[in-house]
Amino acid sequence: MQEMSANTTVSEQAFQALRHDVLSGRHAPECKLKLDALQNLYGFSSSPLREALNRLVQEGLVKADERRGFRVTPISPADLSDITKMRLMLDIPALTDAIRAGDDAWEAHIVAAFHRLEKIESRLPQGPVTLDFEWSQRHRDFHFSLIAACPSERQLAWSMSLFDQAERYRHFAARNRTVSKKKDSEHRALMNAVVRRDAKTAALLLSEHIASTQTNVMAAFKQQAKQRG
Repeated sequence: MQEMSANTTVSEQAFQALRHDVLSGRHAPECKLKLDALQNLYGFSSSPLREALNRLVQEGLVKADERRGFRVTPISPADLSDITKMRLMLDIPALTDAIRAGDDAWEAHIVAAFHRLEKIESRLPQGPVTLDFEWSQRHRDFHFSLIAACPSERQLAWSMSLFDQAERYRHFAARNRTVSKKKDSEHRALMNAVVRRDAKTAALLLSEHIASTQTNVMAAFKQQAKQRG
C-alpha cells in the first residue's frame, strides 16, 4: 500500500485501502462488499467506508444496488473490449498532444519513471506472478508520464481512470499466466520514441501495447474456462 501522510483524512485512507484491494483482486469481481465485514477488515467506521464505496461506484470499480448492496464490478471480455476501445480513442491523441506540448522537464520525468519501472521489473520472477502494489504504481506512473504534457485535464483524468479500470484485468492475466513472462522492451521502445518526438512511431507502439493487454487477458479468460471445464 502507498504511504499515507499525517494529513490524510480517514475517508481518504478508507478509499485508498479499499480501492487498492479492488484493483489488485483481493476483493474478487462480483464479490459482495458488506459494511460490517469491511469494518472488521480495515478498522474504519461505516461512514468513511460508505463514502469510499460511493467513490468507487463513480469510478466504475464497484456496482451499487438498493436491494443487493455494493458489489465489485464484474470483469468480462466485453467490458475489457470496451475499456480497450476507449483507451485507444483517448490515449493516442493525448500522447500526440503531449509530444507536441512537452518540454525538457516532461522528457526527464518520462526517463526517470521508466528507470524506476525497469528496476522493479528486473526483480520480478519469470512465469505466473501476482503483480504487487509497487510494480502497479510504477507502471501507472510511467504511463501517466507519457501523456502528462497533454493540455487537456479532462482527457488526462479519463485516460488514467480507464488505465485503472484495466488494472484489474492486468492482475487477472498475471494470476492466470501459464507461460514464462518474457521481459520485453515495449516500455523502453515507447520511451525512446516519445523522447525523440517521433509521434507516429510512439502512437503505433502505444496502440500495440494497449492491445497486447487485451490479448493477454483474453488468453487468461480462455485458460480459466478450460480449468473450469
